[in-house]
Amino acid sequence: MADSADVLFELGTEELPPVALKKLSEALTREFVAGLAAAGLTHGEVVPYAAPRRLALLVRDCATGTPDKQVERRGPALQAAFDGDGNPTKAAEGFARSCGTTVDQLQKLETDKGTWLAYTISEQGKPAAELLPGIAEQALNKLPIHKRMRWGASDAQFVRPVHWLLFLHGSEVVPCTILDAVAGNQTYGHRFHHPAAITVYNPADYADTLANLGHVVADFQARRDRIREQVVATADTLGGRADLDDNLLDEVTALNEWPVPVAGAFEEKYLAVPHEALVLTMKQNQKYFPLFDPDGQVMNHFITIANIDSSDPGVIREGNERVVRPRLADAMFFWTQDGKKRLEDRRESLGSVVFQKGLGSMADKSERVADLAADIAERIGGDPALARRAGLLSRCDLMTEMVFEFPEMQGVMGRYQARRDGELPELAQAMDEFYMPRFSGDQLPETKTGQAIALADKIDTLVGIFGIGEKPTGDKDPFALRRAALGALRILQERQLDLDLPALLAKAGAQLGDRLSDTAAPAEVYDFMLERLKGLYVDQGMAADLFDAVASVRPASVADFDARMRAVADFRSLPEADALAAANKRIRNILRKTDETIPDSVDPTLFDSEAEHAFASSVVGASTAIAPLLGAGDYGAALKSLAALQAPVDKFFDDVMVIADDAAVRGNRLRLLTDLGSLFLNVADVSRLQG
Repeated sequence: MADSADVLFELGTEELPPVALKKLSEALTREFVAGLAAAGLTHGEVVPYAAPRRLALLVRDCATGTPDKQVERRGPALQAAFDGDGNPTKAAEGFARSCGTTVDQLQKLETDKGTWLAYTISEQGKPAAELLPGIAEQALNKLPIHKRMRWGASDAQFVRPVHWLLFLHGSEVVPCTILDAVAGNQTYGHRFHHPAAITVYNPADYADTLANLGHVVADFQARRDRIREQVVATADTLGGRADLDDNLLDEVTALNEWPVPVAGAFEEKYLAVPHEALVLTMKQNQKYFPLFDPDGQVMNHFITIANIDSSDPGVIREGNERVVRPRLADAMFFWTQDGKKRLEDRRESLGSVVFQKGLGSMADKSERVADLAADIAERIGGDPALARRAGLLSRCDLMTEMVFEFPEMQGVMGRYQARRDGELPELAQAMDEFYMPRFSGDQLPETKTGQAIALADKIDTLVGIFGIGEKPTGDKDPFALRRAALGALRILQERQLDLDLPALLAKAGAQLGDRLSDTAAPAEVYDFMLERLKGLYVDQGMAADLFDAVASVRPASVADFDARMRAVADFRSLPEADALAAANKRIRNILRKTDETIPDSVDPTLFDSEAEHAFASSVVGASTAIAPLLGAGDYGAALKSLAALQAPVDKFFDDVMVIADDAAVRGNRLRLLTDLGSLFLNVADVSRLQG
């Protein structure tokens, strides 16, 4: 055999879990490659394959064995290897025996920590045929399988029953038995098109052989691309656009070995049902691709992917149309039944549903959200009365049959039902916006009412859950509080809402009252949200120390936080910034180390140098200059004005001994430093900026 040859490994099984297939394939490839590296087997490109009944990979140019190598073993230190007469000790003799030699054949190894006995052993390389079975078995054992199963009388455990094992290195079978399957050079094609065995003589021919003879597209990505192209082309013929959801594409790809598109249709009467329910039915229950017309409306057509090239595709089409019809009929029934009650009529039933033990019912939650939302709406220019009503109705759709059947419809169903009830358009839209953002990167509420109730709900949840001692720990966050905090912060930041966050948190705490066992919850939630805000800024490219400088003064609103961040970022680019940041660090250190009482004001009669007079005058002048700028929220101009203090500050530290012997003089100078530091703290703690 040559020095290298392609390796082909394929495990043939019953149909693998479709939602896990891609992850299993990626893990197998990763662990197999790691095993090759650990064994010292060099190789070229690794090509993964994954289909419903197989996990496989092709390793190009894999070495036929590991090379011989020299291994240096270190024994005892020289001083422990020989006694005072120069005779070898038991330690030296034992080391020599373990190396299969005698003490006089050992070498001396000089290191910076001393001299040691050593011996170089020639380790013979191993053939790949001996190493590959263990590599494959270990890779399979490390697959992310939640629950392994046994089948028949076998003790082997895997996610699905194993039927065959193809394992080649070049043209030679790698002799082994894995999961009770004996390795060979045969695979199997499509369950119906070519169920017979197919002999693979050359690993590189695997994919083409399966496709041409076995009617199996083994490459997951190639199969996915084919399905996408088929769906797009079929949709074009129907005058629509397909919903090419990535997760759905992956799942359909994992369900089919030989994809064939089939277009189907359903009665137009079902289009009266909210389109989101139709889409959920087609995608989640049937794995169909829904179609949309040029206006974005759902069409009464769908595309499914058959795993067979049928001589009569009409039968497949009719079968798929037949199985989806009862589900669509159910959705229409739920929609019709739910329409017999208004959202408002369902408020009373919320009282029987617990929101969270210790925090009352869903009705209690809705009341709190309504009150807080009205307050928020008033502060952001919305309609407080509309926000209050929206808050009261926000959870009523949870009691509908539609949401019970399709939990993903919460909010969406509220929007449809509110429109059907004749509520104001903004309130109807807010029913959906109440849950926004639902996930990272999701859209945010557009209406003032939607922003108010979405914020109110998240803030009430955060304070309530923190207040009953259920705050997140480590990677555990069962109440999705990190998501709630990030959602609230995104609304505040991206909608530029100038709201006093600590005040809102305090009001939420007051509403919860004695339900809270931890009365410090509002302050704890503020700190928790600051940590999440830091992540948002870092993701936006802002430096962590810049955030820390602003966070240290605990701005009340996210909008104010933003303004300060921009100001400090601009300040940092000024030539005076480093010197003033260093001066503020020095001030912090001096003040932190003193425990004496600092006077309330500066006494000019205690100055004894021109530098001290100039410094005090500059501080007073700067304080007067920045007062109107701070009042207008112009933090950038304020910091730019303070940058002019560099020269008198440097002169002060060069010429003046702050810690003077005279207690009065020392206290007066500490007051000067405190006043200077306070000027910067009106914006941020610039001492936290790194050079």
